[in-house]
Formats: sequence, C-alpha cells, structure tokens
Amino acid sequence: MSERPVRIGMVAGEISGDILGAGLIKELKRRYPNAVFEGIGGPLMIKEGFKTHVPMERLSVMGLVEVLGRLFELIGIRKKIRQYFLDNRPDVFIGIDAPDFTLGLEESLRKAGIKTAHYVSPSVWAWRQKRVFKIARAVDLMLTLFPFEAKFYKNHNVPVAFVGHPLADMIPLESPQLVARQKLGLTTGSIASSQNVVALLPGSRSGEIHYLGEIFIETARQVIAQNPEAQFLLPYVNEDRKQQIEEIIQRLAPDLPITLIQGQSREVMAASNVILLASGTATLEAMLLKRPMVVAYRMSAITFFIMKRLMKAPYIALPNLLANKALVPELIQAQASPQNLSKSILQRLVKNSENDALNREFLNIHQSLKQDASDKAAIAVSRLIDHDAR
Repeated sequence: MSERPVRIGMVAGEISGDILGAGLIKELKRRYPNAVFEGIGGPLMIKEGFKTHVPMERLSVMGLVEVLGRLFELIGIRKKIRQYFLDNRPDVFIGIDAPDFTLGLEESLRKAGIKTAHYVSPSVWAWRQKRVFKIARAVDLMLTLFPFEAKFYKNHNVPVAFVGHPLADMIPLESPQLVARQKLGLTTGSIASSQNVVALLPGSRSGEIHYLGEIFIETARQVIAQNPEAQFLLPYVNEDRKQQIEEIIQRLAPDLPITLIQGQSREVMAASNVILLASGTATLEAMLLKRPMVVAYRMSAITFFIMKRLMKAPYIALPNLLANKALVPELIQAQASPQNLSKSILQRLVKNSENDALNREFLNIHQSLKQDASDKAAIAVSRLIDHDAR
C-alpha cells in the first residue's frame, strides 16, 4: 500500500468497459488509498469514486458507418480529454476498450511522457492486424483478457500481461436455473418450471435493436409456432430501449408470451434454457453461465462489406474463438434470418448429449479464464506506476 498521492486517468466507452473499470479502480484503491481517478466512465466506475468529465454514453457508437454521423463530436471529446490530461498529468492513463477512441489518445499522451496502459485488446488478431504497430507506439502495457491475445502481443514484442476475465471471477462455476428464476420473481406461473424458456438479447444499444429487434421477435414467433410451450424473456437497459422493443412486439407479435425485464440480463440468461443473443461480451457471459446459445449479428451493408474483407479470424463469437472451433452457431447478416435462428433454437431446446458435451467445454474455458483478473490487472498497473518512481 502506498500513501503517496496518485492520479490515474481512465476512459471507458461502454457498459462492458464500465464493469472492467470499476473492478480495476476497486483494486487500485487498496494499493493507493489516496488515488484520484478521473476521465470518462460509467455508473459503476462513478460508484467507486471515479469523476467523469463526459457522459460515457456519448462514446457508445456501433459500426464503421454509424460513427461518421458523430465523428466531429467524438473528435471534440477526445481533444478535450487529451488537453485535460496534458494540463493535469496523471501517473498513468488507462484506456479501457473503445480502441478507435482510446488508442489515439494513448499515443498522444505517451509521446508527452505519460505512462499508458490499454485494458482489453482490440481484435487486432482478427482484423486490421497492422494496428499492432500503432498499439506498440501507444502503450507501455497491454492488459489482455484472453490467453491467445497475450501470445499475439508477445510475438510482436509488445509488453503484455494476461489477467483473465473479471466475469469469469464474478460468475460461479455453476449457475442454477431455479435460483435465477427466484431472483427474477419467476417462481409462479408457466415459466416457473418450464424447460422451454428462451432468453432474447438483441443488444443494449439502439442501433443493435434496430438491426436485430424485429428479427428476434419474428424468430420467437416462429419458435412458438413449432413449440407452443415456449416462453421468452427479454432484458432492457432503459426506458428508451423498452419503448423501442415494445413497439416491435406490438407490431409483429402482440400475443407473444414474452416477459420484459429491466436490467438483470445475467439473471435472465441464467434463468433460460437457450439464449438467442447478439455477438459481443454477452456471448462470454452466456458461456460462463453454461447455457446453450445461438449467436446472431447484423449491421449496415457497407459496414459488413468492409469488415468481411478485413476479417482474419475464423469466428466472431467469443466461445468459438476461445475454443478455436465452432462450439456455438454464428449466424451473421443474411444468415441471421428468423427461419435459421428458430431452427437452431428449437434444436437446442431438446436436452441431449451434445448439450452435456457443450457444458463441459464451457466449464474448461471458464476455469482457464478465472484468474482474479481485477487484482492481476491492478498489480500490473501498479508496477507501471511505481517503476522508477521517485
């Protein structure tokens, strides 16, 4: 524990980054009780004493094309936060994910003599691999969540620490379905003992729901046509997203047996038998919860055209990337049709040996990621802060 005053700058761009940032702040406070944490962060980071200069939501934009409409605002925010840290120099600056925003900021601050770290590797191993040279210029330390990422950086001589994933520490190795349903208040009625509960997670952002909302609701309608006992749970992050989802349901399937639940997406997934979800961090949560899943994603045609030509990795879903094989179905763009999605869901609602084998694969990966990540990340950052400290 160090009593010396420490200033730590951070920028997180979305919900997953807020979770990681909060865990890291908590562990760093144990080592530096007098530390000041500031920059851009979300509610969980703020709860740990973080001061945010810009609402984190302003950085949450999906897709290459969609960013263009907000480009000048994002440039302005980055310029403002860069100047702030140049005028109020932190002992270390940590960019948490959001690489298109944070890496340029890190490179600029590092050139000014400020130590920098990046928490959560960009998917540089999957596409635009030449970004690793920019990363080497931008960071003194890369903190990776997955072991295959650390190997990539070592091969390119970038200082790196594999810390594991905080979600693997937070989520127990077993997540009983009944306990989750009790937490959600689903102990009575048709859902209580059902073995046909499907969680629908089209994403937390307006753009994701724009592309996947109608497809997911139409998929649910087709599932129930084949399996009348099916029930659906759908979590939403705020009232705006709830209204967006309700409008789709009323228009396409007003009689659908679907329960909307505010927040609690992890409990919703744990309470389900099968999960239909957008590609992203939620696929990791679903894997850690040991639930069969079907992964879907859609984006603008132009964004898809560009990404398809830049992609190097054979998979997009984290369970498949971690296993280096197709553990779960990935249905992207035109393949993500209600017909294809409903067929995959119905297959996984049937209990069989394939689901048991999948559960064992998920458990092995969970154990490999369970590394006490926030503590290991804090140790690595502390070494960076205290190196040559006077």
